[in-house]
Amino acid sequence: MAPKRPKGAGAFPKAVDTPAPQRPDPDGLYAALDLGTNSCRMLIAQPKGSGFHVVDSFSKSVQLGAGLERTGRLSRSSMARTVQALRICQQKLKRNKVKRMRLVATEACRRAKNARDFIRQVKRETGLTLEIILPEEEARLAVISCAPLVSTKTEQLLVVDIGGGSTELVWIDLSSVPRRDRPASITRLHAGFHSADSPFHAAKVVDWISVPLGVATLRDQFNDVEDDAARFALMSWFFEENLADFAPYKDEQAREGFQIVGTSGTVTTVAASHLGLKRYDRTKVDGLRMTSDQIDKVIRGYLELGPIGRRRDPRIGEDRQALIMSGSAILQALLRCWPTDRLSVADRGLREGLLYAQMSGDGVLEDGPF
Repeated sequence: MAPKRPKGAGAFPKAVDTPAPQRPDPDGLYAALDLGTNSCRMLIAQPKGSGFHVVDSFSKSVQLGAGLERTGRLSRSSMARTVQALRICQQKLKRNKVKRMRLVATEACRRAKNARDFIRQVKRETGLTLEIILPEEEARLAVISCAPLVSTKTEQLLVVDIGGGSTELVWIDLSSVPRRDRPASITRLHAGFHSADSPFHAAKVVDWISVPLGVATLRDQFNDVEDDAARFALMSWFFEENLADFAPYKDEQAREGFQIVGTSGTVTTVAASHLGLKRYDRTKVDGLRMTSDQIDKVIRGYLELGPIGRRRDPRIGEDRQALIMSGSAILQALLRCWPTDRLSVADRGLREGLLYAQMSGDGVLEDGPF
């Protein structure tokens, strides 16, 4: 005997009324796009308290500066890859109806002879207006992005942004700022590094420098050196030579009260290796503190792996195995000059700085701790 069919079987399920997720108000959205030597990155966010909430994002390796060291120009293939990425960004901006935005380009476009032609091509093909910013503004925005990671115990702060085409260093004296106010005082630098009307109890920029050597440009300088360890050593010492004009380079820095904040793919990759992560996890990396000895151990591990081993490492991979060594050479040079027990890893940078600067300028961020 066949089982009796339950009553109501086969009927359509009754619809359940659940509210659709509320879309953010386009009038409250901000966008920031960073077109660098290697990557194109964008964030769309809305202010939330003293920070912001990310609504949409984009990141892609476009290698805009490929061949730039040799020719002084952006190649057709590099520009085509970048325009394709920027089309996706334009679609995201349009879909979210973003009105407030800053779309900036950095070292590759600062150096390329045909950069202006490229900017016009981007405008013509995507409708986006890219702005080439000066090194000082790039450095200032990188500093602002790291404000939430600054310790209230820090008196001397070095912010390092290792990019594809350049590296920015900013040394800030926080000793006259009340402890509780030290992180927030960094955000106020959006007005400029040397503001004449800065109050006495404000963050003071001792010196800043933009070294025209990043992970891509430093690698290209020493491409002809075959030995892996020799190339690494040469890159590190060559980068240190370029720090001679940076005022704090001449002074020995006590570890007590000194903090370095490092923002770059190099620093986050080193942090992921230190933690032994099989898959990158931003929540574990951003804000992590490491000592000089811990970082040195990771870098020595990279050298022991060699190019083939680094390619097979899931945290590095085929595309980044050479770049991680030029970035590590920069990092090692900095820690040779200024050893620290507190290097804070920042998975943030120019995009976040652009957002903080826009929102702070509009007065939509709340005062208080991050």
